[in-house]
Amino acid sequence: MNQLEQLKQHTTIVADTGDFQAMKAFSPQDATTNPSLILKAVQKEEYRPLLERAVRDHGGKSTEEIVDNLLVAFGLEILKLIPGRVSTETDARLSFDTEGTIAKGRALIALYEAAGISRERVLIKIASTWEGIRAAEVLEREGIRCNLTLLFSLPQAIACAEAGVQLISPFVGRIYDWYKKSSGQEYTGADDPGVQSVKRIYTYFRKFGYRTEVMGASFRNTSQITELAGCDLLTISPDLLQKLAESDAPVARKLSVEQAQAADLQKVALDEKTFRFQLNEDAMATEKLAEGIRQFCVDAIKLDKLIEALH
Repeated sequence: MNQLEQLKQHTTIVADTGDFQAMKAFSPQDATTNPSLILKAVQKEEYRPLLERAVRDHGGKSTEEIVDNLLVAFGLEILKLIPGRVSTETDARLSFDTEGTIAKGRALIALYEAAGISRERVLIKIASTWEGIRAAEVLEREGIRCNLTLLFSLPQAIACAEAGVQLISPFVGRIYDWYKKSSGQEYTGADDPGVQSVKRIYTYFRKFGYRTEVMGASFRNTSQITELAGCDLLTISPDLLQKLAESDAPVARKLSVEQAQAADLQKVALDEKTFRFQLNEDAMATEKLAEGIRQFCVDAIKLDKLIEALH
């Protein structure tokens, strides 16, 4: 078996792309998108018709509504190719707006349901700010499942689990980037700080019986991926899926519930003040969360402009 096939024995594989043609070859269970991936996709010739159709069919609506319809159009195409769930992201400009995020989550689910897709097949992606987590808590109670993204620290993860969110996406590659830049060191395998972060989160969740799924995200190389074999899910870009499919190197399970339950850990109590203080104490998580939101906002504005040019 190649590495991808071996990995699938331990972990649910998710395709991380807006390019749904690229995911066909790898038979992932689920798929994730984000504003940057959708922006990249609509600039390709083969996806231009989706953009044009969203503008044509919803011409009388606001740019925001057209964007929502475009995101859902991508989600609907992806759902034709996978058996599981698609993640669709809320506007990053709502990252500190609980009520706005709740409204956006409801609006996106309403569009999916109007197209005949049950809410069980959709995850609403929300940034792991305190406000985003509170919005997810409300949406989850309404049966709208959420994927909390831009997650770089254990306090963010614990707050998500306490809020009962369906799934979190701790970022591996961006943590690695920060430590590599700040220390000038190269990290590989189990020494990778991004890998260590996801292992800590997975262990904490399984030790204390949280039902929230852990999906490692944002990978830079295949060794980061294989070090997390056994994690609930891993969302991987098509180029790294290809590399895994081309390698026959052995993949051993690195994470398990039994291992996690044997770990010596203390449970952490988190309220808003503790969350904000602990996040602030973590320079990497603070910087990467802020940077991630800013970048998604930049790409959301570019997408708006593309639509306005056709509108």
